[in-house]
Amino acid sequence: MKRALLIAALFATPVLAKTAAPDWLAIAQRAESDIKLDEGRKPIETLTFLGIKKGDAALDFEAGGGYYTEIMARAVGPKGTVTAWLASQFAGDAKGKAKWAGILGRTPNAHVLEQPFEEFQAPANSYDFALFHLSYHDAYWSSTEYKVKEQDPDQLVRKIYAAMKPGGIVGIVDHVGPPGDTRAVVDMLHRIDPEVVKADFLRGGFKLVGESRHLRVATDDHTKLVFDPAVRGKTDRFAFRFMKPRK
Repeated sequence: MKRALLIAALFATPVLAKTAAPDWLAIAQRAESDIKLDEGRKPIETLTFLGIKKGDAALDFEAGGGYYTEIMARAVGPKGTVTAWLASQFAGDAKGKAKWAGILGRTPNAHVLEQPFEEFQAPANSYDFALFHLSYHDAYWSSTEYKVKEQDPDQLVRKIYAAMKPGGIVGIVDHVGPPGDTRAVVDMLHRIDPEVVKADFLRGGFKLVGESRHLRVATDDHTKLVFDPAVRGKTDRFAFRFMKPRK
C-alpha cells in the first residue's frame, strides 16, 4: 500500500509543476492601465497556448503601447529577446513615448524596431516566436488620414514566413468579424473573419497547429465597431497557432 502511494505521489508531482502559472505578470512598476487589461486579455493563458519559450527570439508585431512586449520579455527570460515592431506613422505622443521608455528601462532584453506601416522588413530566420495581437486585420486596412497605403496581405505573410526560423510559431489573436468583403469589414469594424486569416497563413506556407476558444465571447455583436463602448475590451476573439514547417 505504501509503495502504491509513493508511486502515485511521484507521478502526481510533475503534474502539479506543469500546471503552476508562470510569474510573467510579476513586473515591478508595470503600468496600471496595462494591469487593468489582464482580466480580459488573459495573457498567461494566451502565451502558454501559443507556446512562447525561454530563450526565444520573439517579435511583437504592431506592439502598440507595449502591453505584450513587456510580458513576452519576461516569458523569454534574459537569454531571449523581444523585438517590438512599431509603425512609424503612429509614433507615440509624449505620454506614449514616456511609457515606452519605462518599459524598455525595465526590460533590457526588449528593443523597438520602427518601420513604415506597410514596409515590414527583417532578416531571414530571425524569430522563434511572433505575436499579432489584435493587429493582423490591419493588413487589410489603409488610411489617407494616417498615411497608410493599401498593402497586399499575402506579401506580409510571405515576409513573416521568411523572418521565422524553421519550426517557429506565429500566434494570431484578433477580433472575430463577419464574412464579406474583408477590406470593407476591417475598415468599418476593425474585425476580421477567422477563416480569412486561416486561408492567408495556410496559403503562405504555414501549418495551423492549434486553435483556442479561451478568448471567445458568445454575447459579442460581430457587427459592432470594436471601439464601441458596448463591446470595447469584451469582443469575441479567436486565437490561432501557426508553425513554419521544419525542413
